[in-house]
Amino acid sequence: MAENIKHLRDSDFDSTIGQGIAIVDFWAEWCMPCKALAPAFEQVANKYVGKVLFAKVNVDENPNTASKFRIMSIPTLLVFKDGKVIDQITGLVPAKKIESVVEKALK
Repeated sequence: MAENIKHLRDSDFDSTIGQGIAIVDFWAEWCMPCKALAPAFEQVANKYVGKVLFAKVNVDENPNTASKFRIMSIPTLLVFKDGKVIDQITGLVPAKKIESVVEKALK
């Protein structure tokens, strides 16, 4: 796993994404599209080091956070600004799509 991606749990989620821009990948170990998305997510995370927090939440291990944001399909990427959801991507997407939502959030 990339050193630029933080793994969040139910217990530290809110305090971690409360300030600034964060993009969170909701995933599960058994989810093949989630595994396929991981390299693109990591690529974009490496590009925005120090500007955007990139994080992952395993929905099986952290059901409260997944439920709070009504995650029904994985992978789902939620973009947060100061703790509020401002954008969402569901499904397997290329790195350029992830980058475009990050750029939009930074404006």
